[in-house]
Amino acid sequence: MKIGLRRRHFLGLMAAGATLPLTTRFAQAATPFAFQASWINDAEFAGYFAAIDKGFYAEEGLDLAYLSGGPDVIPESTLIAGKSDLTLTTPDTTIKAIVEQGAPFKIIGAQYQKNPIGIVSLVSNPIKTPQDLVGKTLAVPPVNVVSVEAMLKISGIDRAAVTIVPYAYDPTPLIKGEIDASLDFTTNVPFTISQQGVEATSFLLYDFGFTIFNDTVVVTDETLAGKRKEIVSFLRASRKGWEENLKDPAAYPPTFAERWFKGTGRSIENEVFFNTAQKPLIEAPGGIFSMSEEAIAANIEALAAVGISATREMFDTTLLEEI
Repeated sequence: MKIGLRRRHFLGLMAAGATLPLTTRFAQAATPFAFQASWINDAEFAGYFAAIDKGFYAEEGLDLAYLSGGPDVIPESTLIAGKSDLTLTTPDTTIKAIVEQGAPFKIIGAQYQKNPIGIVSLVSNPIKTPQDLVGKTLAVPPVNVVSVEAMLKISGIDRAAVTIVPYAYDPTPLIKGEIDASLDFTTNVPFTISQQGVEATSFLLYDFGFTIFNDTVVVTDETLAGKRKEIVSFLRASRKGWEENLKDPAAYPPTFAERWFKGTGRSIENEVFFNTAQKPLIEAPGGIFSMSEEAIAANIEALAAVGISATREMFDTTLLEEI
């Protein structure tokens, strides 16, 4: 999956503005806007990197501060602390915060129409369905246990029938046969395992009833009221960046090797695999970030299976109508 921390990147319009007359530069001063990513710099965020490098945010009048994430970063907390204007989250954690803590969040878009999180196992000991997990040991990151429990419940499987142990985003125990499967990003980990000379197989929780988005785009009610224009500009530029990146998933990762991806310890071949695998999970008939009424209803139903009471009012699709 995704490991480590990265530095912050603050990008502005200085270079572009230097070629403009002084009056134009001051008249068109960019608006600061901070975006908190949900993890380290990998292909999960390739569309945003493309949008930055192509100048799409600058064209929208935004001075974007891109904040890298990592295991020690709680995206929603950066909104509450005022460190970011917008972030990416998982809808289960965000909606739990709204319901249980009264958090002033609004979900305004979804990067992943289908959540890329799934069950990864080895071809030599395949786990192809939730039923195959009965009597097996599954490693799950603590933050994702609720998702696995939801899938098991929806599939009619007793939670006690599966041994769930903590997972630290390292496929080594799976490769060594110490566990039977792990919960991870299916867009990434199978490639990592293959590099060890072992073939992996996987399935999405989404395909077995836990039909939720991932990397939901979230803002606070206050930011939504005060920076609506900037949020729409961010969505418009980001959509352009993702469309550009996904034209050819193999094209952009090599250009990020010494900049955005530097220091991750992963190969560019890995990032190309990731970028290619995520394309069908991101693209949608309504456009990137879209949330159809059917998809929202599916999210609400899936979350209800684990006692998370989502409502339609927690999702705002009106900004997407403006891009």
